[in-house]
Amino acid sequence: MMFLTRRDRGMVAVAIVLDIAFHSGGDAVVNAAELADRTGMARRTLEPLLQALSRAGLLDSTRGPHGGYRLGRPARLIKLADVIAIALSSLEESGPDLTGRLQRAVVDPLWGELDAALQAQLDGVTVEDLLRRAAKAGLRKPVSDPLNFAI
Repeated sequence: MMFLTRRDRGMVAVAIVLDIAFHSGGDAVVNAAELADRTGMARRTLEPLLQALSRAGLLDSTRGPHGGYRLGRPARLIKLADVIAIALSSLEESGPDLTGRLQRAVVDPLWGELDAALQAQLDGVTVEDLLRRAAKAGLRKPVSDPLNFAI
């Protein structure tokens, strides 16, 4: 099993939600196997994130042979900050517990400032914004034509 770092886990969660927003719509859902193929991730790596995002209401899941995932609410209402918070919520903080004077006086406050700036940036970006970026980059949702058996 592949273990993801905090940064990777957040990025994968954003990629999952964006892929689902891009490829689902109406009654269409994205199944985990298709998602794994498109992202290049193992399905077993994606499943815990899919479950966490579903439990949080960012994704709706449908079971069964034609099951899969779709957004749990409109793309304009899903902030990247929410996606990343859910992805990281099950991880424990781990890292060195530095207690030096420079750490307390300089590094800790700096890290707090950087964290606040990143949080503000993520609060200002929605999944809809990412879909607009995809369209601007020339990416179009795949259109599946209905089967036509006329000869």
